[in-house]
Amino acid sequence: MDYEKKPINTIKGPMNNDYLELENADGMPGLVDSTIALNFLLNVKSGIRNCAIALTEIADPQARTEIRKMLDAQINLHAEVSDLMMSKGWLHPYKVNEQFKLDKTSAQAALQISNLQLFPGDTSRLGTFATPNY
Repeated sequence: MDYEKKPINTIKGPMNNDYLELENADGMPGLVDSTIALNFLLNVKSGIRNCAIALTEIADPQARTEIRKMLDAQINLHAEVSDLMMSKGWLHPYKVNEQFKLDKTSAQAALQISNLQLFPGDTSRLGTFATPNY
């Protein structure tokens, strides 16, 4: 199965509590990749905003030139990340209905993950190691 080509909107049905089995993780690599890319895109946007604010505060011409270079680099990075996300089907800035479906799928997956029993109820270590006199 080619996980990189699988879009995240193909997650179907509830997640199985046996999440450690590979077949129950169907669609998760794409969801994780898209989440990381979206987080990166948001951080790039924050960097653009910070550079723009810094430009309004700096009086030194050399410093302004350096900040302007940083701003240009951030804008170019934003374009690259956006293009990557659009080519993978993780971002639909021109198709609001498609983006809404994607966001809804991501929200449902987050809810399903939050309902998984990731940790056992009994975390007692007694009996798991060789412990004399217990």
